[in-house]
Amino acid sequence: MQLKIMPKKKRLSAGRAPLMLFLCQMISALEVPLDPKLLEDLVQPPTITQQSPKDYIIDPRENIVIQCEAKGKPPPSFSWTRNGTHFDIDKDPLVTMKPGSGTLIINIMSEGKAETYEGVYQCTARNERGAAISNNIVIRPSRSPLWTKEKLEPITLRNGQSLVLPCRPPIGLPPPIIFWMDNSFQRLPQSERVSQGLNGDLYFSNVLPEDTREDYICYARFNHTQTIQQKQPISVKVISAKSHRQRPPAFLTPDGNTSRKEELRGNVLSLECIAEGLPTPIIYWIKEDGTLPINRTFYRNFKKTLQIVQVTEADSGNYQCIAKNALGAIHHTISVTVKAAPYWIIAPQNLVLSPEEDGALICRASGNPKPRISWLSNGVPIEIAPDDPSRKIDGDTIIFSKVQERSSAVYQCNASNEYGYLLANAFVNVLAEPPRILTSANTLYQVIANRPALLDCAFFGSPLPTIEWFKDAKGSALREDIYVLHENGTLEIPVAQKDSTGTYTCVARNKLGMAKNDVHLEIKDPTRIIKQPEYAVVQRGSTVSFECKVKHDHTLIPTVTWLKDHGELPSDGRFTVDKDHLVVADVSDDDGGTYTCVANTTLDNVSASAVLSVVAPTPTPAPIYDVPNPPFDLELTDQLDRSVQLSWTPGDDNNSPITKFIIEYEDAMHEPGLWHHQTEVPGTQTTAQLKLSPYVNYSFRVMAENNLGRSLPSEASEQYLTKAAEPDKNPTAVEGLGSEPDNLVITWKPLNGFESNGPGLQYKVSWRQKDGDDEWTSVVVANVSKYIVSGTPTFVPYLIKVQALNDAGFAPEPAVVMGHSGEDLPMVAPGNVRVNVVNSTLAEVHWDPVPLKSIRGHLQGYRIYYWKAQSSLTRNRRHLEKKILTFQGSKTHGMLPGLEPFSHYSLNVRVVNGKGEGPASADKVFSTPEGVPSAPSSLKIVNPTLDSLTLEWEPPSHPNGILTEYTLKYQPINSTHELGPLVDLKIPANKTRWTLKNLNFSTRYKFYFYAQTAAGSGSQITEEAITTVDEGKLAMASRQVDIATQGWFIGLMCAVALLILILLIVCFIRRNKGGKYPVKEKEDAHADPEIQPMKEDDGTFGEYSDAEDHKPLKKGSRTPSDRTVKKEDSDDSLVDYGEGVNGQFNEDGSFIGQYSGKKEKEPAEGNESSEAPSPVNAMNSFV
Repeated sequence: MQLKIMPKKKRLSAGRAPLMLFLCQMISALEVPLDPKLLEDLVQPPTITQQSPKDYIIDPRENIVIQCEAKGKPPPSFSWTRNGTHFDIDKDPLVTMKPGSGTLIINIMSEGKAETYEGVYQCTARNERGAAISNNIVIRPSRSPLWTKEKLEPITLRNGQSLVLPCRPPIGLPPPIIFWMDNSFQRLPQSERVSQGLNGDLYFSNVLPEDTREDYICYARFNHTQTIQQKQPISVKVISAKSHRQRPPAFLTPDGNTSRKEELRGNVLSLECIAEGLPTPIIYWIKEDGTLPINRTFYRNFKKTLQIVQVTEADSGNYQCIAKNALGAIHHTISVTVKAAPYWIIAPQNLVLSPEEDGALICRASGNPKPRISWLSNGVPIEIAPDDPSRKIDGDTIIFSKVQERSSAVYQCNASNEYGYLLANAFVNVLAEPPRILTSANTLYQVIANRPALLDCAFFGSPLPTIEWFKDAKGSALREDIYVLHENGTLEIPVAQKDSTGTYTCVARNKLGMAKNDVHLEIKDPTRIIKQPEYAVVQRGSTVSFECKVKHDHTLIPTVTWLKDHGELPSDGRFTVDKDHLVVADVSDDDGGTYTCVANTTLDNVSASAVLSVVAPTPTPAPIYDVPNPPFDLELTDQLDRSVQLSWTPGDDNNSPITKFIIEYEDAMHEPGLWHHQTEVPGTQTTAQLKLSPYVNYSFRVMAENNLGRSLPSEASEQYLTKAAEPDKNPTAVEGLGSEPDNLVITWKPLNGFESNGPGLQYKVSWRQKDGDDEWTSVVVANVSKYIVSGTPTFVPYLIKVQALNDAGFAPEPAVVMGHSGEDLPMVAPGNVRVNVVNSTLAEVHWDPVPLKSIRGHLQGYRIYYWKAQSSLTRNRRHLEKKILTFQGSKTHGMLPGLEPFSHYSLNVRVVNGKGEGPASADKVFSTPEGVPSAPSSLKIVNPTLDSLTLEWEPPSHPNGILTEYTLKYQPINSTHELGPLVDLKIPANKTRWTLKNLNFSTRYKFYFYAQTAAGSGSQITEEAITTVDEGKLAMASRQVDIATQGWFIGLMCAVALLILILLIVCFIRRNKGGKYPVKEKEDAHADPEIQPMKEDDGTFGEYSDAEDHKPLKKGSRTPSDRTVKKEDSDDSLVDYGEGVNGQFNEDGSFIGQYSGKKEKEPAEGNESSEAPSPVNAMNSFV
């Protein structure tokens, strides 16, 4: 700590010197060092160290805290005024003052209103030496009023017109921040065309159709209360005009051609110009008769706002904004005047004087307008303060002459104008103090020979002491021809030599006494490099070594650092450094350069450099490589309690340089025969300083490693037993958990033998309740890992610590962890259980959480027990197993999935902690609505006949409601598994049997059957069955087969086939030639018509029809009249299942052939078979 000592002041007779000279002499008053020991003893007037801001806006929802902190000796007392009168805090129960402080706390959260305490507050800190006062602190509660209700009419305007959407937010304290958003809380995009003004209004230079929206919303954010108020949405509709006239710019704000702006020095000057026009105008800014300050000028809001930060009086003047588009330009001039609240030129400083000394307090401030300076003494206007003959006031200066101790006081300087004020406290403290030397006694200074030495002597005294230095207690003071004496008491020896070593005494004297202090100086030998690195030329791939041997003072420890090209060495394992050498292995071209050795001590440093050049290698025979031989000749030296030096001799490296040595140790006392890794050192090092632990019987071994692998271990070194010591660490994994409601089980991971550091390892277990005022309870236990504390309250947080100790002492203070005593079952059931049935299989359960104190343990969650009480359909009260769902944590609701529809359920809720479940809530009953049923339990087809089938079934096993009906769907299937038309039939719900009549004989049918409730259709069950065969038709088919075996029939069929072939060839030729024939003409006249089948009774062909279904004939159908066979278009035609083009079932299930042309008689039964046609049928088709 240095003390600035001013020269003694010369006395001037009154009136003989100008005031300025007098003040220059007064300024050199005594300064008090900030030495804490010194400040504890000195009497000092009060000084305000912390206070609330002048304009203090408070949150009305929180307690009011008005800060006032001060220091002084003796400690000051505090008082307050409110609105200029004494504020008696003892009479207001809501107001308290912090102990040892002047800070007021007004408790308005319990009762009272913030508005009651609005006003101007001032704090006074007083002791026997004077009184300091705070600023006038204006307390005002923040306000965030609601928006005034108003009805906003929709705005309609044409494309291209200008628009201003007013915001007009409520007046708050402090003013709100304005922004515009839409209903989705997304900020409205702004641009050169659309922007928000400083007043919060939203300006449109010209509107576009995309500006149409109904949710232009102005928001006001009051940051102090963290609230946001919203204006009613404004609806804007822009009508697209076919043509809109362009127009030159016009200002939307400000109005007129000129305006005025006044701003205070140091604030941000914001000037704004927003113009309308089409196309959108561009804004430019200039300053008349001047330039805009480069580093303080910023453009905001698309250059519509000009901001100048830290504005000064020089920024006053005329600013011009220019709005310009393709049709013209306009300008507006803003006359700016910069005023200034008072600011300091010279603020008054504390003054410490000794009796009969002179001094001055200067209070100099500036502002616009010029501030008025007024003085107060101890908070009282100086005009009415007690008179002090040593004090004279001269405007902004108070001059003190021949002060006495009674002249001590705190003076306040107030500089004010219409824009604000400054208030500064500065005390005058008159002290009569004998000398004190603040530099620590017997301080040791170490200096390198032939360099300057500076010996400190920081001091204090009033009057200002004189300083003298002596060496080695000699009688005469040191002379300034050899030494330099500085004003702060420091003694400088410009060139310190060996004979400068010794003890130096600093003596401080004033008229009140004398003090002295001894310091010691040691001169050290400089550090030198006696063997410098030398220039080297080496072949690429070889190894090079640089030597740097350092000589230094034997009491200093040097640190040697190597640099390459003035930077750090490459982070490469090829570079190794030991005590005196740098070795670079496998040198490459990049390794060439300048290598520097730098030797540092705590007092000096030296360096030396050498250059490495790399050349191409000469061929050499390939060496044989292998892992190193093991090191040998291990030796232990410098044996200390916590360290030892191990040295060894390396074995042969077998043509691969040793990269590192691995050192391992064995603890013969605790783990004999087990070797542990100790450390690794570079391959160029053959000694290692090893850190040891107490109470371990060490043996060491060393292994060498090169790029090919690791050597065998060396022989073990001699054993070395270290002394016992207290443990270095404490147990880890300390936990506190109760196994019973009335105990606390403290567990930890014990230290191992290596960590014990000595015999007699034990543990000091300490605990106390976290939230109580109890002292720690401790017990020392043997080398175990658990201790049980009995008789604890249930589930109470405990602070726990476990400290290791042995016969040598205690480990360091352990960390404190928190645990809990044992848990017990919760006491209270969740209340207000509510069930919301979501659908027939899902319900949502809500409950109120239980009080935390009733849980009596770690909350693990809530558990819902639910069971099916009875079915809404059967009212069956048979017992069902309860189901359980657990919801983790503090959730207060959950979903119950997988419920059965149309059922009554009961449930209750229980809270769960680590011990188990609490009591169940009252059972809550709820019902699920109807659902769709399951499939019928069975479906059987019985009593098949030629044209009927009977279906029998059992109702669904899970109706899930009241059955309303059954639905039966069925369709025929032919031999190729093609499906016929689907018939849909509704059956009453009380039926379990149904007969289908008028079915086709010998036909397979597929049935789809399902039940229905009011909730919908359930799953279906399917079945297939076949009607019986007509024996008479089978006989006819047999006879037809017999005819087909006759020779005449075979010949006739061959002739017919040949005729068909000829007809096909002729048709093909005519079609390719573009010719037409009658059938072709009919095809052209009708879009792909159907051909009616031949009548059975007369063998003639039918005519073409205009039926809607134009599908071609399928297998088993008649041949067209042109004797050609058409290609089948689809395999799914219903023709396969009966005669005719279209077929459908009537209401009783019988099959009806229907034609779109003229109707024919019922076809013969033989053609209704789904089997392929017989040869006789084929013959009939072609007759």
